[in-house]
Amino acid sequence: MNGVELFLLGRTLMKVGEQAMPEPATGSRGSVRAVLVALGEIVASPGTTVGEIAARTGLPQSQVSTAVARLVEAGSVETEPDPADGRRRLVRPAAEPSTRVAEVRNTTVDEALAAALAGPDGAAPDPAVLQAVTEALGTLARHLAPGRPVPPVG
Repeated sequence: MNGVELFLLGRTLMKVGEQAMPEPATGSRGSVRAVLVALGEIVASPGTTVGEIAARTGLPQSQVSTAVARLVEAGSVETEPDPADGRRRLVRPAAEPSTRVAEVRNTTVDEALAAALAGPDGAAPDPAVLQAVTEALGTLARHLAPGRPVPPVG
């Protein structure tokens, strides 16, 4: 596998993950990707600003602001004024997980993964293939968990 193949596999896995996300009870689904990227940065760096999240992720600041607003509405994060600059707000994970956070955490990828592995005619995937891919994803998750630094090559 080369870097391009790995990158494209990552995009496919993101799409499967997006399909596995339960629909929110209120509001539009919107960009799940931007919300999850922003949330990942907030969890990794609590007390961060929207501008800092945008700089670290490469997402436009307006998209990060929208994602943070959705996360606040869902009860996933909280904001407070930045003591160093009252015009900015610091974002951190909510002290108590919201109902939405619990719902998302308790939803498996089983159905989305089965759909992604279905045959071109929509036939259910071979159970052995589904099990092998599920086990491979578990192995990847154990060794490449989010938040682990990726050292530079060379």
